[in-house]
Amino acid sequence: MTKQPDRIAVAERTAGPDVARRPGVGSRIAASLGYSLGLPMLLLVVWGLLATRSTNRFFPDPLTIFEAFVDTWVGPAFVEDVLPSLYRLGLGITASIVVGIAAGTIIGLMQWLRELLEPLLEFFRAIPPPVLIPVAMLLLGITDTMKVVVIVSGAVWPILLNTIEGVRATDSVMTETADSFQVTWWERLWFLVLPAASPRIMAGVRQGLSVALILMVISEMFASSAGLGYRIAYFQRNYLIAEMWSGILLLGLVGVFLAVVFGIVERRVLRWYHGLREVNRA
Repeated sequence: MTKQPDRIAVAERTAGPDVARRPGVGSRIAASLGYSLGLPMLLLVVWGLLATRSTNRFFPDPLTIFEAFVDTWVGPAFVEDVLPSLYRLGLGITASIVVGIAAGTIIGLMQWLRELLEPLLEFFRAIPPPVLIPVAMLLLGITDTMKVVVIVSGAVWPILLNTIEGVRATDSVMTETADSFQVTWWERLWFLVLPAASPRIMAGVRQGLSVALILMVISEMFASSAGLGYRIAYFQRNYLIAEMWSGILLLGLVGVFLAVVFGIVERRVLRWYHGLREVNRA
């Protein structure tokens, strides 16, 4: 009489090696943190070693920069300089997204309008936004509105052009199907055109975030008495090197924060898109 095999052993063998070796949630979180923080920590260590051996006062060590960061930005400077800059950045990004998606959708849907505006769009897109700062100062004065307009003048183009291309690339079969079922214009826009164009729109928004952050700093360096860009330029002109580096560090942290927030929003908006790609790869 043969001995009946153990049920647990049979289950382990039938489940395969992938189930037995699948890492837990804690292991995945630790691995993710290791990948995210490993290289920055290594660069900080290398920076610290090089700074201790250098006699160049323009190359301070990370500890000195961190102390200057706390002394400079943790306090009134955060309210007086950082928050107004973030406020203008938020207004510029929001206006760029609204204008870029609205105008890009209209232009992408109307071929005659797209052909009419294409030379004009190419002309204005080729103009570097920083050269518009003197013009904006003359027309709007040295105000927050001027700084927001400068941000929008550069950040809107990636969103606008990606939206136009995304709307143009809507699947023709799905468009003909919507026509055959007599789908209304609003339903077609909301349930077909915008979802189909959303991957390219989100790619344009990602590019627009970087451009908006750059233009926020440039606009405050040219004409401002407060703000993050003004403060960095002030430190540079007065040879406050550690404080200048601390402002650059703060700009990098703002960029990381924007990237994290955008990543969360993108995963929610394009959840269907990433799921479809996973199915196609399987």
